[in-house]
Amino acid sequence: MVLNRNHWKFAVKFYLKLLLAVTIVISMGAANAESTQVGFSLDSKESSLQLAWVTFLRSESESQGAAAGLEIKWDIKFANADSENQQANIEDLIAGGSDLILARAYDSGAIGTSIGIAKDLGIPFVTFDRGSSGVQPTAHVGGDSYDQALVTGVAFSEILAEAGVKGQCIELQGMLTDINAVNRSKGWADGAKSGQYEVLVQVPTEWNPRLFFSGLTNALKAHPEANCVFAASDFAFPSIQAALVKAGRWAPTGDAKHIWLATNDLLPVAVRAMEESYIDVSTTWDAFLQAKEAVRVIIALLKGESPNCGENGCLAKGRVVTPATIGTMENIWSRDY
Repeated sequence: MVLNRNHWKFAVKFYLKLLLAVTIVISMGAANAESTQVGFSLDSKESSLQLAWVTFLRSESESQGAAAGLEIKWDIKFANADSENQQANIEDLIAGGSDLILARAYDSGAIGTSIGIAKDLGIPFVTFDRGSSGVQPTAHVGGDSYDQALVTGVAFSEILAEAGVKGQCIELQGMLTDINAVNRSKGWADGAKSGQYEVLVQVPTEWNPRLFFSGLTNALKAHPEANCVFAASDFAFPSIQAALVKAGRWAPTGDAKHIWLATNDLLPVAVRAMEESYIDVSTTWDAFLQAKEAVRVIIALLKGESPNCGENGCLAKGRVVTPATIGTMENIWSRDY
């Protein structure tokens, strides 16, 4: 194998790994229960989401690993929102004997270098939540953003129908260069095919909280007949709430001033509004189900099997949550962490 400049930077740290690389495929396919190490590089640990992912991954690796005859050990490093740190971390994970690398990229372009190094050494590489725009990994695990918005729309239609309401909705879109935002807009549009709601206006937000506020404020003024809002993500829910308060439309379900609300993600800032019936339905960006799928894929690769991913990767669907179910559903990370 020819080593490029990136390899030479850290070759001394894992030269033993090079000597043993030819045995990796054999050891991964072993049927006996053997200890294996997964290196996990996280972009940062800025929020409770990262803690939830780590907790769920460990738990799922114990249960799924036992069923598959594997003891999975974890070596976890945080990049502190720096792509160079992430590359160095992944190099350390490789040098430390990881049999597979899982990484949530800080930079989707820069992560390709690390993927290439691992693959050249015969080490499977799985991107998690964020894919690579360069060298492609062995597999990708993430959320199904199209299905997330579609099932939100279907559930929202059912809620409106039960209330005898025809929805006249304002759609708060994400950044339209973000494939997840594009997928969510498509899913929401397909959810409208029941005819229970229609979109009066689409408001691009660029994922900027200030544009959530100003865009919704202006849309409510231009369309006083609007009786519902769909937010492609509720990460900026305080801005949505502020716009509704300003318009005199901040009220829970059952109040005459209530504006029907559907969101995606159910992030921590939206949980209380869901519990108090201001949000009528949301579909999770599901840390638990994403971790569950990641472990399934990891085990398949460690055993030398195909993870059977789709064209866009192995995508975990979210779960529909309403005020009636948020208190009883298990493993809702935004509520529990």
